[in-house]
Amino acid sequence: MKTLLRLSYLSALFALVLATPLSPTRAAEPFTDAQLQQIDKMIHSYIMKNPRVILDAVQQMQAQEEESKKQQARQNLVAFRDQLVNDPKAPVAGNPKGDVTIVEFFDYRCGYCKRVAPTVEKALNEDGNLRIVYKEFPILGPDSVVAARASLSVWRMAPAKYMDFHNALMGARGSISQELVVAEAEKLGLDGDALTREMQSEEIENDIRNNHQLAQALGISGTPAFIIGNELVPGAVDLDTLQSLIKEARGS
Repeated sequence: MKTLLRLSYLSALFALVLATPLSPTRAAEPFTDAQLQQIDKMIHSYIMKNPRVILDAVQQMQAQEEESKKQQARQNLVAFRDQLVNDPKAPVAGNPKGDVTIVEFFDYRCGYCKRVAPTVEKALNEDGNLRIVYKEFPILGPDSVVAARASLSVWRMAPAKYMDFHNALMGARGSISQELVVAEAEKLGLDGDALTREMQSEEIENDIRNNHQLAQALGISGTPAFIIGNELVPGAVDLDTLQSLIKEARGS
């Protein structure tokens, strides 16, 4: 549909440009039927002789739209900085007063998130001035939502046990059911019934909704996605890349 609209828009531009010589002093007047027929023939002739121009125009417009989205996302990184870094409801690990903060949008069902989790943990263990904010971003189905609700509930109920619970879910294989999250929480000494009640709370629902809205504003559509300093870094990064970005953020 977008392509058809763009082609219609392009045709209209051709019409305006190619029709100019037909009535240079009377541009405000509507075209006659004869002029419109002539314009149609000229457009058709031009496109048949230069078919690549249609694809080039569409590609250029797509590139411009993509660049516009990236610019808006960069602006939103600044506009939503406090919500990203200092949200009191978001789980935090590492040094609470660290000089560099990593924000990670993730999904417990995401294979790439599971793959990069040990890398993030290693960076935290090796850097005493690093702080990480976890943004649960469940986008891979009902199991993802169950896991995110449970994890945020553990953070509310017992923040000190969040990382153990987080690592347990990151290490889980297969489906993540209500029974599984309750069992993992009880292993940590938490009340399973209390966890279930907290998972259904409006506050948890709002936290997840806010994370989705924030991700949309930043142009994040997949996981994992990291924000390090002023950089948005999509995808699973290796340790060297992660440490390089941390160093860059620390020096800025």
